[in-house]
Amino acid sequence: MRVNARPIEGRMTAASEGEVVVFLIGMRINSFVSMRSWWPVARAMGPMLKELTQDPDSGLLGYRPLLAGPREVQLVQYWESAEKLLAYAAAPDRSHHPAWSAFNRRLREGRGKVGFWHETYVVPAGAYESIYMNMPESGLGKAKGVTPVTPRGSRAATRLHIS
Repeated sequence: MRVNARPIEGRMTAASEGEVVVFLIGMRINSFVSMRSWWPVARAMGPMLKELTQDPDSGLLGYRPLLAGPREVQLVQYWESAEKLLAYAAAPDRSHHPAWSAFNRRLREGRGKVGFWHETYVVPAGAYESIYMNMPESGLGKAKGVTPVTPRGSRAATRLHIS
């Protein structure tokens, strides 16, 4: 992931057509002193992201880590389909399955010292839009690439096909 990517001048939109799946996942440290409970959870995501980004057929289009305050880390992921996301989550030979099992064991032992959440949104074609002004590729635009906004698509309502 490039940290100091150069901005692309002008108005751009994500070069994305069709359905997209947005997967949000986060971890909250409820007790900083209980590092044994939360550190393995925090470390588990890196190998999964590496595994997914090295496999072009995995379905992961891109991701963006976010800090949500001193206690919570979040990750926004963009996927080709819910089927590919769920297939990865259930695959016994991939990194997610053992990490999830270990997390569940730790959760039972930890008595609420670490929190976890995720949300999945299946967004149909035409039900999302994006705009990036003088920005490096970001979000869905980084996952799918960007294209210039034409005069015809200059309004969010137009990009969403709302009259």
